[in-house]
Amino acid sequence: MGEPAAGALAAILKALADPLRVRMLSAISTDSRGEACVCDLEALADVSQPTISHHLKVMRDAGVLESERRGTWVYYRITPSLRPAVTMLLDSFAPTAVDADQPTDTRLADVDAQLTRIAADMHHNHPALDPQLVVYVVRESYAGLARRTTVSRPLVPLTEKFARQRLDDLSRDTTTDAPHVLFVCVANAGRSQLAAALLTERSGGRVIARSAGSAPAGRVQPRVRALIEEIDPTSDPFPKPLTDDAVRAADVVITMGCGDVCPVIPGVRYEDWPVGDPALASPAGIEAIRDDIAARVETLLTTLGKRPS
Repeated sequence: MGEPAAGALAAILKALADPLRVRMLSAISTDSRGEACVCDLEALADVSQPTISHHLKVMRDAGVLESERRGTWVYYRITPSLRPAVTMLLDSFAPTAVDADQPTDTRLADVDAQLTRIAADMHHNHPALDPQLVVYVVRESYAGLARRTTVSRPLVPLTEKFARQRLDDLSRDTTTDAPHVLFVCVANAGRSQLAAALLTERSGGRVIARSAGSAPAGRVQPRVRALIEEIDPTSDPFPKPLTDDAVRAADVVITMGCGDVCPVIPGVRYEDWPVGDPALASPAGIEAIRDDIAARVETLLTTLGKRPS
């Protein structure tokens, strides 16, 4: 290797010589959109947005990343010419990062045991469902959440919550149960989560509200999460992937900027709400989006005929 090439490579490796930067690069590399913004990467560590932005700038200055501003957010993607090299670097070296005190097969065995226990408990609550179906839903829920590499929270507890929702949906009696509304956006990290919280509050819990994303983010946007916690301090929202069973269980499916991603199920009513994206909004803009969604929820409740007394 000649001196110029060695110097260029050393500059890139120096820019990546930080654990958080490597994790950020991995998150961007595996994101289904092929890019990520600061709001997506905050979940990786308990650091401020300026710190995340600094690390991204270092990698951009080294030529590893490209950036594009859209509204108030800057989106980062791997420089196309370097993508094969970055992918090979991450795939080749990641196995060496496994903790020697807890081998991979031991960790996987522990997860497998936990998922088996969760499936057994859930089948007890849903005895009418085939036990193999319950096992499948639990394991598939874990796999769906694990694909979101920016998740920093333990996956097994989230899997239990997600699988419980899915099994409740599969067990739903559409002739007698409460109306069921599913909100779908791209990341399930802002609009759809906020809409579900508002519908639950405004209906007094008389309408079942779910949310999902066509390409879920790692966590709910912090400013939106704060609004949701104002509505329901006990809530613990987290992004979830869209599933066919969620659509089949719904009386109404409302899309919010995610295009034609929902399967068309006979008997399900579909609406599209052209609501702004909180990820691109100022604090005042997010409150305006909340108020817009709240007004739409009020109208939706009148059509469902389930307004609280």
